[in-house]
Amino acid sequence: MVTILNNQQYDFIPDAGSSYSVGWKVIRVYFVELLVVSIVYAVLSGPVSIFQWHLDKFEWFLVPLAMFGIAYGIFVAGPIGYGVNWVFLKAVRGERIEIRDAFAVFQKNYWNAVIANIVVGVIVGLGIVMLIVPGIIFACRLAFVPYLVVDREMDVMDALRVSWDMTRGYGWQIFLMGFLAFFVVILGLLCLFVGVIISVMWISAAFASMYHAVETQHGIPEVRY
Repeated sequence: MVTILNNQQYDFIPDAGSSYSVGWKVIRVYFVELLVVSIVYAVLSGPVSIFQWHLDKFEWFLVPLAMFGIAYGIFVAGPIGYGVNWVFLKAVRGERIEIRDAFAVFQKNYWNAVIANIVVGVIVGLGIVMLIVPGIIFACRLAFVPYLVVDREMDVMDALRVSWDMTRGYGWQIFLMGFLAFFVVILGLLCLFVGVIISVMWISAAFASMYHAVETQHGIPEVRY
């Protein structure tokens, strides 16, 4: 896959509208590559979905399946999700991407990707329990963790701190992006299966564009100890 995007033609502005605009242009250029990567990820995430379906009809004999689903989500699907985020970031930057890039996390910073995914999930989950609003704030301020863990190969604590610093002043824009994502998915549902895949691709490209815009304008903050 050799598509290359001349991303210098785009103005990377760290706001929701610009991020979705650039994201749409990116998936138009890298459509085949990103579609294949998204489908592969959807297939590989299947066991987690099966686990969630059986959880609603829980029986004791399903315990092994439940344990497998949890382990698979933590050690396989989660890290691949981080790798897929990196693929979209490479597309936004105009770099060459390949399917194997989605699995690069298994060769670079794997354990930090595993732990970061767990930690962010716990932090956001606890925030949601605390009257929902803190969970939304945490989700917005930690939105850049996957890119920092894979692209910059940061450890967990550094990625958390740097994401928190990078998103300062952009929390509302990231929240707006998440809000708009709901309507993008609804639009995709109206177009059935293919539409859902494309809507997820658009959202992923938009968030990668937001990260790249902030990175381009302000750089990566130094890690504070």
